[in-house]
Amino acid sequence: MKVALFYHSLVSDWNHGNAHFLRGVASELQARGHDVRIFEPENSWSRENLLQDRGPEALAAFEQAFPNLTSARYSPHAFNREKWLDGINLDGIDLVLVHEWNEPQVVAALGAYRRWNPHIRVLFHDTHHRALTAEHELSRFDLSNYDGVLAYGASLKRAYENRGWGRQVHVWHEAADTRIFYPREKFRALGDVVWIGNWGDEERTQELREYFLTPVCNLKLTAQVYGVRYPPAALHELGACGISYGGWLPNFEVPEVFAGFRATVHVPRRPYTRELPGIPTIRPFEALACGIPLISAPWRDEENLFRVGHDFLMAQNRDEMQCLVRDVLHDEALAASLAESGLETIRARHTCAHRVDELLGLFAEIAPRELREEVHA
Repeated sequence: MKVALFYHSLVSDWNHGNAHFLRGVASELQARGHDVRIFEPENSWSRENLLQDRGPEALAAFEQAFPNLTSARYSPHAFNREKWLDGINLDGIDLVLVHEWNEPQVVAALGAYRRWNPHIRVLFHDTHHRALTAEHELSRFDLSNYDGVLAYGASLKRAYENRGWGRQVHVWHEAADTRIFYPREKFRALGDVVWIGNWGDEERTQELREYFLTPVCNLKLTAQVYGVRYPPAALHELGACGISYGGWLPNFEVPEVFAGFRATVHVPRRPYTRELPGIPTIRPFEALACGIPLISAPWRDEENLFRVGHDFLMAQNRDEMQCLVRDVLHDEALAASLAESGLETIRARHTCAHRVDELLGLFAEIAPRELREEVHA
């Protein structure tokens, strides 16, 4: 099968947490023998910020980490629908996945291409909370010609259905790329606790203070933070708590960092705990796949993705977070049990291979009749 993937950026994960899953899906499709073509806009926001932050060496590091993944870059700004579609050459493509971090004109053009070419199937892939928090932004997308929407949680699926966006909406959770995310040998100790995430947009500032900064300060732990978009005030707060700041960390280097710490925490952004419950984002998948004990700030696992209390621990307030972190750091049996259970759940249910199985199963249902038997074979 020939698959076209339209991403904001394949090569950059600077403030682009979805890159982990998107790369993993592409790698899994390739491994199964499918012809995968990836398209991304030239000078994308994430790519440009990565170049400003770390220079071209960061792009070279991506190429070394993912030698089989390449993308074709196009200009969505010098936009002419017919010329652009001819230029990217979708001849022979069976399935197109369009990630939500694309320009509205690109989304519309691919939908129009679907209308003109009945042999192709086009799906819109949403991994953001703006369907509820910034509805006006999502309403700019013309999905009238799409064959369906892939929503990364049941609550997001309901939001689409309530607003009549997309003819069919399917839940398609993110998952871990276990080719990259797996337990590493603990060659050196870097500290007690690590948090990997972007500060960004004041969507969890108070939660970070409550569930990470304060427990670290009170327990006098050695801690490290990685991420981008930390304003001077945030860096000052980290320094006041004795927390080191490592800046941007390539996603494919996260497993090595996890191996140097005894535990990690998850602090979800406020929109996911309030407007879109049940969506943990990619971070818990990453941590559990690497076998590091995880303690999470509260969120509602409405779809039973994990075994809360076995795969990871969940704190309901600052004091409980402090107690749970202390317990994990002082009880080796508890830490080992969490790591083992979390890894077991990832490998049984939440790898990119599982998600590609789901994707191909969905495609088999909506594929043209002449291709349906081939997909099932």
